[in-house]
This record gives sequence, structure tokens and C-alpha cells, in this order.
Amino acid sequence: MSRILSAVAWPYANGPRHIGHVAGFGVPSDVFSRYMRMAGHQVLMVSGTDEHGTPILVEAERQGLTPQQLADRFNRIIVEDLTSLGLSYDLFTRTTTRNHYAVVQEMFRTVHRNGYMIEKTTLGAISPSTGRTLPDRYIEGTCPICGYDGARGDQCDNCGNQLDPVDLINPRSRINGETPTFVESTHFFLDLPAFVPALGDWLRTRVDWRPNVLKFSLNLLDDVRPRAMTRDIDWGIPVPLPGWEENPNKRLYVWFDAVIGYLSASIEWARRTGDPEAWRAWWNDGEALSYYFMGKDNITFHSQIWPAELLGYAGKGDKGGAPGIFGDLDLPTEVVSSEYLNVDGQQFSSSRGVVIYVRDMLSRYQPDALRYYLSIAGPESQDVDFTWAEFKRRTNDELVAGWGNLVNRVATLVHKSFGEIPAPTAPQPVDEALLVATRSGFDTVGAHLREHRNRAALTEAMRLVQEANRYVSETEPWKLKSDPDRLATVLHTTTQAVLDLNTLLSPFLPFSAQAVHETFGGRGTIAPMPRIEEVTDLDDASRTYPVITGDYRLGETLAPWASPTAMPGTPVGKPTPVFTKLDDSVVEDEIARARQA
Repeated sequence: MSRILSAVAWPYANGPRHIGHVAGFGVPSDVFSRYMRMAGHQVLMVSGTDEHGTPILVEAERQGLTPQQLADRFNRIIVEDLTSLGLSYDLFTRTTTRNHYAVVQEMFRTVHRNGYMIEKTTLGAISPSTGRTLPDRYIEGTCPICGYDGARGDQCDNCGNQLDPVDLINPRSRINGETPTFVESTHFFLDLPAFVPALGDWLRTRVDWRPNVLKFSLNLLDDVRPRAMTRDIDWGIPVPLPGWEENPNKRLYVWFDAVIGYLSASIEWARRTGDPEAWRAWWNDGEALSYYFMGKDNITFHSQIWPAELLGYAGKGDKGGAPGIFGDLDLPTEVVSSEYLNVDGQQFSSSRGVVIYVRDMLSRYQPDALRYYLSIAGPESQDVDFTWAEFKRRTNDELVAGWGNLVNRVATLVHKSFGEIPAPTAPQPVDEALLVATRSGFDTVGAHLREHRNRAALTEAMRLVQEANRYVSETEPWKLKSDPDRLATVLHTTTQAVLDLNTLLSPFLPFSAQAVHETFGGRGTIAPMPRIEEVTDLDDASRTYPVITGDYRLGETLAPWASPTAMPGTPVGKPTPVFTKLDDSVVEDEIARARQA
């Protein structure tokens, strides 16, 4: 049994999240975490809303709100949406908590004390119309290296090189299209070159990463430069140094703020459990495993900047140093990055109206239908296009006609023939072959899930569903009324197969897994769901906010990753369909809805 940290990318709280977001960070991390808990590991799944930075200021001003009011609004929306999708966070919090401020400032003070924060004057991008600093990622232009016209102010996604906004040819603001002005300003820079040897040694041991992620991460080492960790802005965490802390217009940048949320959320979780030091088992152990889930645009943060900050805090760069009160913090075991989910060949973009919001999707369709699609056809290793036609096809042909049909007809046959799970009498080779196949799925599907190959895992599970459906068609239990012993054996075999398959599918389809469990007379919870709790800030009694949490302990609220027993005598009532078939009009309706948006 291992301790597993599932560190999930922090959604930005300047608006509701779309299905492209949850395709990258949400569903993959939840599938992995649910499986690991079922396999007996101690999982800590943490994240929260990222709430600082210029985009919050811009949107708040547009809506006539304070930045905190805007963050509060979208924090709650995001919390509700991710809970509705069944994402099983141990703690989903936010970056405006006093706990987060304290953890970030401790990290900064120690990295600075160890000599890895360089103070220097540089050119910063300013919006001429507002006078505000423009974040690197909100400046676009032509890459000076490869000529790509959509490069951002921090890196070019086309050639992978790191950039500064001033490097761009014809730079423009993504917020309003204006050309930024560049003015001198003094800031702290993380001395990334001081970590190149340590980062290289660490990355070269990461042999199990997805090839695209590892290659990109190693290539980053070819062009390493100090990166700014402060910004000219009045919304964010104060720089905890004399002469800086009192300055209302200097704040820590998101590159030092948001990524530390994984640690601060773990510490907040521990404090809320009543054991303030419990987080250390996932961060100081050395044997604990940590997996970071995100979209590919965040690889730089997690395979270079965050590891460098961890190394700097521990004093493990070229300049040496000593750890602070948090001790020697573990580096990521794996950065699990997905590619982009697009729609109609375009990247999702709320500002351009190319978007399908999670809330809208779940208001019209079952959460497991979305989870299934994102797992079987999502952007695991390459960019993919979401289409309504494919969503309908996958839902109807695979969930409804495949898995749902198997569950419904087996439950119906058992209910009509016996009213309870029957006892087998003399199993034949064909019966034993089916159960050997479904039980072997715990090894094959589990191996895929451990390696973050969710598509392969779900494909294998659905192949076994097809085998079970084929078994029912070939044994024809509806023709066995004159042979009750054989009928009992066949229906016991199919019930056992369904229960096996339900367990295999539960990390992907937790809502329907619980429904199937209850259809066959199961009691208790086998696929625990997250819940929203209203909490008070641990260090500021005047502030309250919603968090996502839950009770996911193996043996108490969770089925193990093993074949459950189809217990003879368990009552089975008349079933109801588990999945909703989508009408052919869905495709046209959704396309029309998108045109009207």
C-alpha cells in the first residue's frame, strides 16, 4: 500500500469551466484516484480555484465587482460543477485563504534566503488604457524563433521555447487587442539556471512519463532563464520582505502562487482533520507517490518551475541552502498532461464563444455520459475534436445498447425467473470462461489505469461487456425455463459477470456504478461521491467559503478492486434503465444552440 498524492490543476476563477478543462485535469485525475483508493492505497486528492492575477481584476471591473466578490462567485460555481461531475476531492479549496497566503510566503522567504531569488530591473508590459500590468500569458504575438503568430508572452506552443513578452514581434493584448507599452520595473526572478543540473538529473529518471510530456520537459532545459516571480499588481499575495511587503502594488506572480496550492491545500486538509502534521506523509516521506494532472499548456509550470521551487526550498540548487519549516519536499513522481479537446477544429475559448460549459452539459445529460466520452475519446495523447454526433453515438451505442442493455436484461431475467440471485449448480466451461475473462480484467484494466492509459482501460472493460452480452445471446436463458438448474447457473454467471464489470467501470462511471449495485440488491455505497461543505477560514473567522470533500475510505464507503461475490438469495427487483438514450435531434439541437450563443 502506498500513499498517493493526486495534485489536480487549479481552475482559474474568472468564469465557469468548460468541458475542455475537465477533459484535461478533472476526469483523468478522478478516474486515477478512484482506482487507486479501490486498490488499497491512501490517496490525497487536492486542488482549488486559482483566484489572483490581472484577468480577475479585468473581469471584476467589467462586472462592477471587487476582485474578491468575483472570485467568490466563480469559486462557488466551479465547486458546484465539479461536485456534480463526481470529482472525488479530499479537499478542493482556493488561493485566497489565509492558510494559502502563509504557506506561499513561507516558501518565498526560504527560497529567497537560500539565494535563488534574483532582484533585477526588467521591462514589464503595461496596458496603455488601464495602466495595469499585463500577464505574460495575456500577450500574444509572433514568435521570434519560429515565426508562429500565436505565441504567448511566456512561451511559444508551436516550438516550445520560453519567451518574454518583450521578445514577441507585434505584441498585442489578448484582453483588448491593444499594443502594450514596456516600462522598467524591479522584480524578483527565480534563478532557474541554478537548477538545471538537478532538474536534468531528476527528469532523466522519469522513464514512465508520457513521451510527449517528457520530451517537452527535457527540451525546456535547453533554454532556461530566470523567471519573474513578482508582478506590478495590487491583487495577490504580498511579497514577504521588508520594503516590499508594504508596497501595495507589488504582489507574488501566479508562477509562485498557484502551484504552491498543492502544498497549501494538503496542509489545510490536514488542519481540518485535527492532525495538522498529517500532510507530511504525502510530502516528506520520500516513498510517497505524487501525480500532477493538467492540460499540456501547464507542463512548464509542473516539470520545471514547481520542481525548481521545491529544490530551492530544500537548498538543492547550485547555491546550496537549507529547508524551511516544511522540510525536504518530494518532487513530482509524474506530470500527467493531456492534450487539447477542441470543438469544430478550434480550441475551446470562452472569449470567442467556442465553448461548452460543464454546467450546461450536466443540465442536459448524465454526468457518466460525459465522463465516459472524455475517457474513451478524450485528448489523452493527442488533440481531439468533440462532436455532438460522436457524443450521441458513444452514449447510445456503447453505454445504452452495450453496458446498459446488459445490466437491464440480466436484472430483468433474474427478477422474472427467481426474484433473487440464484445459486449455480453445475457450471459448464462456457460459464467458467466468461468469469475467467471478467476477473482477469482486474489485472489488465488496473495495469492500464496505473499507467494513466484510461482509454485503453475503458476499451478493455467495454470489450468484456461485449463478451458478457455475447454469452447471454449464446446461452439464451429465456429458453431455459424447462431446465431450472441450468437457468440458475446461467443467470448466476451473468450476475457475477455484471458485478465484476460494474466494479471495473466504477472509476469511470461512479454514478451508474452505484445504481447497478443497488439494482442487484447491493447495500451501502460502493462509489462514494463528493459533497460540498461550507467552512470558515482557518485563520480568519470573518471569511467562509465552500469546499469539496468526501469520505472515500476503502472498506467503509468504497468497494475494493476485486471481484465481488454474487450472493445467492439477494433480492433483485424490477430494474429501471441506467442510462438515457439520446434522441437523434440532440445533434441538431446542440448545433443550433451553439449558433445562437
